[in-house]
Amino acid sequence: MAKKLKITLVKSPIGAVPKNRAIVEALGLRKVNHSVEQPDNDATRGMIRKVAHLIKVEEI
Repeated sequence: MAKKLKITLVKSPIGAVPKNRAIVEALGLRKVNHSVEQPDNDATRGMIRKVAHLIKVEEI
């Protein structure tokens, strides 16, 4: 079974760079404290690296 990541938005992307806002939306995050599960792959890890200051990540 493939590993998954639980990603939680902890800081609002309102004042963030538009590219970072788009990445947060692409991850499926809508509101602060909203969590989603994403597959642990290179594409997801790259998006996480770009917006690490806005999110919290846990391995499942």
